[in-house]
Amino acid sequence: MKRRDVIKGLTALPLVGGFIGSAFPLDAVAEAPVTPKRDLFKELGVTPTINAGVTMTFLSGSLMMPEVLEAINSTSHDFANMYELQDKVGAKIAEMLKVEAAMVTSGAACAMLLGTAACITGTNADKIKQLPNLPGPRAEVIMQKSHRYLFDQAVSTTGAKIIEVEGPAEMDKAFNSNTVMALFFNAAEKSSVTHEDFLAISKKHNIPTFLDAAADVPPVENLFKFQKLGYDLITFSGGKMMRGPQSAGLLFGRKDLITAARLNHSPHEAPIGRPMKVNKEEMFGMYAALKSYLERDHKKEWEDWLTRAKRIGSQLETISSVKTATHIDPGPANAFPSLDVTWDPNKVKIKPQEVLVALKNGTPSIVANGNDQKLNIGVVLLRPDQVDVVAKRVKEILQQAV
Repeated sequence: MKRRDVIKGLTALPLVGGFIGSAFPLDAVAEAPVTPKRDLFKELGVTPTINAGVTMTFLSGSLMMPEVLEAINSTSHDFANMYELQDKVGAKIAEMLKVEAAMVTSGAACAMLLGTAACITGTNADKIKQLPNLPGPRAEVIMQKSHRYLFDQAVSTTGAKIIEVEGPAEMDKAFNSNTVMALFFNAAEKSSVTHEDFLAISKKHNIPTFLDAAADVPPVENLFKFQKLGYDLITFSGGKMMRGPQSAGLLFGRKDLITAARLNHSPHEAPIGRPMKVNKEEMFGMYAALKSYLERDHKKEWEDWLTRAKRIGSQLETISSVKTATHIDPGPANAFPSLDVTWDPNKVKIKPQEVLVALKNGTPSIVANGNDQKLNIGVVLLRPDQVDVVAKRVKEILQQAV
């Protein structure tokens, strides 16, 4: 299920510290939640939502790991010099990812803007101050036509013009004195230029390459795969399956470009990235999230996801004609298990889209995915205590239609 295909229309509020409420860690023991001192969901009239889908920004991404919450809370009581903090956090992240340099950004979209800005301005103070209104011809960023997507607006926000190409030959001819960067959208459904050719052509013209891999873990190996291929800049979202702060992301790669990206970002007071500041708690939290993700038992986690899918499926298949199958998305985005559910419409007289509406409007409110032929239940974002809740609610809706 691709991000662009998910039906939008619901928001949820992630809370931390003393106001965690129902935002329990996914790997917490399945027990009754501790009653919070103050229920801000209720106070503000916000509906707590069970995410039986994928990591979507409009659904507040993911739920933060306990280590992340601890990092946020334990660092919120003191001030810090943000230049020093970005230095130290960036150095540790670069060490963990085995790259020259890294920084924490306010999400992957911010990383795209900062990476583009870095390629345009370098460390030139005048250019940094003038962006996005540089005099002279507009900077150009090369992209495959099939890779154009909503988030490339972050590139054009810098004032750069996106040049669309199809195939290696056309890409090779597109480079000129105005070209500053070549962008590869890793989750694109089609590519007319392979990773290898994309990199080779860009290097031939001595132009930096940027890879947007925002939602492309798991597998954990992807954090290292693309730098080994030779990309100069890479971004991953921090608030998806790494389960860091929703508004945090990673930008890493060449040291000179990361240095330039930082000059275009807060806490510097005038650059284009100033409105996209990252607070100290998010920096500490993103560091803790990456460390936790790299140390996680990914094989065990995968087996747990498969067990969840089987557990839900076994309950739903007690209904006549209902069949379930574990679906593994091929990726590169959202490459993890979910559960496909189908049934005979003559025996269970309800459409998958109607089930989705009933789930969303029910109590508890549950967001899942699907199309005209099947219902798709995500399992990776469920708290342990929510697995049976989702199974029971879907079963109730289907049984009522028998």
